[in-house]
Amino acid sequence: MPKENKHSRGRREEKKLKRKRDNGEEEPVSKRQKSEDPADDPEVQILGTDDAIQPDGEEGGTAERPFYGMLEDEEQEYFRRADEMLDLNDFPSPEDRSLFLANVYREAEGKELKIACSQSCSRLMERLILLSTVEQKKKLFEKFAGNFPHLIQHRFSSHCCETLFIQSAPVVTEELTADYKKEDTEEEETKEVATMESLFLQTLDELEGQMTFLLTDRFASHTLRVLLVILSGRPLEKSSTRTLLQSKKKEKITVTGYDSTPTELSLNKRAVPSSFQFAVDKIISDTIATMDQSFIRILATHPTGNPTLQLLLELELINPNSKKDVNADQKTIISALLPDDITTENSESATFVNGILYDAIGSRLLETICAFAPGKLFKQIYRTVFKDRIAAIARNEISSYVAMRVLNRISKEDLEEAVTAINPQILGLVQRNRTMIIKTLIERCQARGVETVSLTASIAAAYDSDPSTLVLKMACIDDISSLNPAPVSITTDGSDPSPTPTTQPKSTPSQLHGSLLAQSMLSIPGPPATLIQKSLLALPHETLLTLATYTTTSHILQTALLPTLSNTIPFRRKIINTLLFPSSPSTTNPILHLALSPTGSHVLDALLTSTCAPTATHTSAPLFILAERIASSLLTHEHELRDSFTGRIVVRNWSLDLFKRRRGDWVKKVKAAGAEAVASLPSSAPTEELPEKKDKKKKKNTWGTDVVDPTKSAIQLAREKFAVEKAMKGANQGGRGNRGSGANAGVVVASK
Repeated sequence: MPKENKHSRGRREEKKLKRKRDNGEEEPVSKRQKSEDPADDPEVQILGTDDAIQPDGEEGGTAERPFYGMLEDEEQEYFRRADEMLDLNDFPSPEDRSLFLANVYREAEGKELKIACSQSCSRLMERLILLSTVEQKKKLFEKFAGNFPHLIQHRFSSHCCETLFIQSAPVVTEELTADYKKEDTEEEETKEVATMESLFLQTLDELEGQMTFLLTDRFASHTLRVLLVILSGRPLEKSSTRTLLQSKKKEKITVTGYDSTPTELSLNKRAVPSSFQFAVDKIISDTIATMDQSFIRILATHPTGNPTLQLLLELELINPNSKKDVNADQKTIISALLPDDITTENSESATFVNGILYDAIGSRLLETICAFAPGKLFKQIYRTVFKDRIAAIARNEISSYVAMRVLNRISKEDLEEAVTAINPQILGLVQRNRTMIIKTLIERCQARGVETVSLTASIAAAYDSDPSTLVLKMACIDDISSLNPAPVSITTDGSDPSPTPTTQPKSTPSQLHGSLLAQSMLSIPGPPATLIQKSLLALPHETLLTLATYTTTSHILQTALLPTLSNTIPFRRKIINTLLFPSSPSTTNPILHLALSPTGSHVLDALLTSTCAPTATHTSAPLFILAERIASSLLTHEHELRDSFTGRIVVRNWSLDLFKRRRGDWVKKVKAAGAEAVASLPSSAPTEELPEKKDKKKKKNTWGTDVVDPTKSAIQLAREKFAVEKAMKGANQGGRGNRGSGANAGVVVASK
C-alpha cells in the first residue's frame, strides 16, 4: 500500500514555487502532475487498497482520471490575493463582500475545476462556498456535474466537494419545509432553477456503480461518508458526526469574522425527502450486492474502509424497513458479518466477533454492532461472548471500549452480575488509568437503579481512601505546585496585559479521564457524590484555588457547584467559603485571582449560578448573600478587571455596572438567570430541595391544621403554604390599620 503524504495541503511547496518563479527558474511540473494527473503515470496507485478491483468502464480497462489543466501565473496570483482578502474578510459592508464574491465568480467562470484541483487555490474554492448564496452553490453543482467521481478522488478537490455538500445540506431541509423563498424576479420566472434535492440525486447518479471502489479510496471515502450522513438526515456538527466525517489532522478552512456558529439544522436531525431514504437503501443494497463475504470482512479491519462500513452498517440497522434478522433471505451487511447462529459453539460468527474484539480497527465495527443491533441479536452476542468474560474484556485497552457499549444496553440483572465481576478489577483498572470503563459502569448503575455502595467503596480503596488526596489521585496530579500558572501581568496604561508564557502543563488523557470520572460521581446522589464531596472539602484553600485555575480540574469544581440534588446547600456553602473566603489570610485575593484567570473565570460563572439558584420548593436563593459578597469584592477591583480581557468578561457576566447603579434590578436579573439555569439542567440532575425545611418537624399553621396532608399533591401543598404565609403577612399588616387584607386572605385559604 502506498504511504500517505503526511504534509499539509502544500503551503511550503507553494512558497518554494513562488521563490523559484521570482528567481526566473523553471517550475518543476513533475510533482504537480503526479498529484493532479496520476493517470499520466501508470505506476501511481489511485486505489485505497492494493487488492481492490477498479470499475471497468464502457471504454474497457481502468478508469482514468482526467486532467483539467493548470492555471496561468496571472490567474494564480489573482486568486491567491482573492483568497487572502476573503480570509481577512475586511470589507466595509456585507454588500461590498457580495460584490467582491460576484467578481471572483466572474473571473472563475470556466475555471472552477482547475481551481478545485489546484494545490494553491483549492482553499479559495472552499471559502467561496462558505460565503456563497444558495444560487451560487447550485451553479457550482452544475459546474462540477459529470466530474464528481473524479473530483472526490482528488487530493484537493475532494475537500471542496465535502464543503459544498455540507453547506448545501441545510438548503434541502429549508426547501422541503418551505422555509426557503427565492426572490421573485423576471429572470427566475422564465428560467427554471433546479432544487438542491435534485442536484444531490444527480450527483448520486454519477457515483452509481462505483461505491465499492470508493469505499477504500483514501480521499473519496471521506466524501462518501459526508453524502451518507446528509442523505440520512443525521446532525452535521455534533462531535460524533465530525469524527466520522474527518480526521483530527484535517485543515479547517475558516473566514475571519464569519459567523460559523452551528445552526439548529446542523446540530439536530434534519428532515430529508423520502427520495434520500430510498437513495440510502439503494446505496446499501447495491454495495452489498457487489461484495462477497470475504471482502466485507477485510473491510472490517481496513483503516480506510472500516469507518464507511461502520456508517453503512449503522444506517442498515436503524432503518425500520430493513430486515435485520441474520437469517433473512435478503443479503445484508450484518448477515454477511454474522452469517450463522452465534450461540452455536465454534460458529463462524463467534469466531469473527472474537477476532475483531481485540483489534484496534475492527473493534470499532463491533462497537457499532453492539450499539445498534436488534435486541434479540444483541442478547445472543452478549451471552455468547461477553457475559462470562466481561471482567477480562473490561481490563483490555482496546476491548474495554466495546465493553462500554455493551454495558449501555444490558438489563438490570445482567448489570448487577457485571458489577460483581468487575468490582474486584477496580484496583487494576485504576492503576492502569482505565477510568472510562469505571465511569460507564457507575453511570449505568445509576440509570438502572443498581446499588453503588460496593462499587464506590472499591473506587475509594483503589485511591487509598484518603479524602485529602483522593481527588488529586483521581485527576492524576502528583505535584500540585506544578499546576500554578504564571502570574497575570496588569498594565498601568489601560491596555490589555501582554501575553506571558505560562508554566501550566498540558493536560494528559489520564487527567482528563479522571476528571470525567469525578464529574460523573458528583452527579450521582448517594455514596458516589458523597465520596468526591468529602475529598473536596478536605482540601485546603490553596489547593482548591489551584484546581480552579487548571483547565482539567476546574470542571470538577464547576460540577460541584451545580444546584443539583447531589450537591446540597450545606456542601455548596462550605466549598464556596473554603475557596473564596479562607479563615487564614491569603497572599492573593481569591476572587480577583479567579476573575483574571481564563480558566478560573468559568468557575466564577458557575458560582453565580450556584448562589443565585432557587430551590425546588422556594423561590428564594438560600446562598444569595454569597453572590452579593462576591459582587462587592469584584466591584472593589473594577479597574484591574477592566484592564484584563478575561476580567471584562467577568464584569459583563456578573452585570457589575447594574450592581453598582441599580442594586434592585441586579437582584431581579441574576435571580431570574439562576432560575433559568436550574430549569435548563438535564433531567438526570434534579434540583435540590432545601434540607432545612425537610428536616424540621411539621409546622402548624394559624388555623390549627397540619400543613402536610398525604392525600394532597405537592403542588397543592405548596399553594396552600403560600396562601397561609400571605394570610400571616396580611394579619401582621392588619395590626397597623389594615385588618381587611388579613380577613380576605382567610377567606381565600378557606375557599382553597
